Amino acid sequence: MTDESFTSAELWTRLSELSIGLGFTLLAYILALWLFRRSGQSPLLNPVMIGMALVIIALSALEINYESYFAGAQPLHFLLGTATVALAIPLYNQIRTLRAQLVPILLSVVAGTATAAASTIVIASFLGASELTLLSIAPKSTTTPVAMGIAEGLGGLPSLAAVAVILTGIFGAVFGLGILRLSGIRGPEIQGIALGVAAHGIGTARALQVDQTLGAYAGLAMGLSALSTAALVPAIWHLLGPLLL
Repeated sequence: MTDESFTSAELWTRLSELSIGLGFTLLAYILALWLFRRSGQSPLLNPVMIGMALVIIALSALEINYESYFAGAQPLHFLLGTATVALAIPLYNQIRTLRAQLVPILLSVVAGTATAAASTIVIASFLGASELTLLSIAPKSTTTPVAMGIAEGLGGLPSLAAVAVILTGIFGAVFGLGILRLSGIRGPEIQGIALGVAAHGIGTARALQVDQTLGAYAGLAMGLSALSTAALVPAIWHLLGPLLL
């Protein structure tokens, strides 16, 4: 009886976590996506940003801790890898064009990731950020797992790196295309590379909402920037760190 009671309680706890994690996340995203479409796909109502805000509000209002929520959201967390692999589809559709432009794309990605890291370190340093903060936010323009790994390797805080990545991605998804257009940059190739490098996954998702070609370039740039950031950020930090601290 004791074993059965424990098993039943454990099952009930797991089902409760799943209802919270999956239920809140799916409902929040469905509502956010509806608002996004009703607005004519306004970037100011980016579904990732709105969905995240709705989940935070719900968890805070109901006093549900993050650990319980995340335990229930594990199936969605697992599918994140599948969604990333699915970015290969638009890349494959544009493979001939991308292959012909591989060298300029590589140079653009390397220049973009180096500029992102260096400018972050310099600007944050002049604003009075501590060494720990600088180490944590330097790799902000790449995907969350890569940024967290780089930050931890440098001695920063992975959690702060994750926050910086998310905020960077949301800002890029909301304002990126508008800034590029105001700057006179309108080609889907350049816009896609810029979004992929600066706003990683969230920016790439926004690019795919607009155009498949734009999304293909953004997806390729996102993948290459992860490799470039992992290679360049430690070197840039060791070069700039002693000069700024």
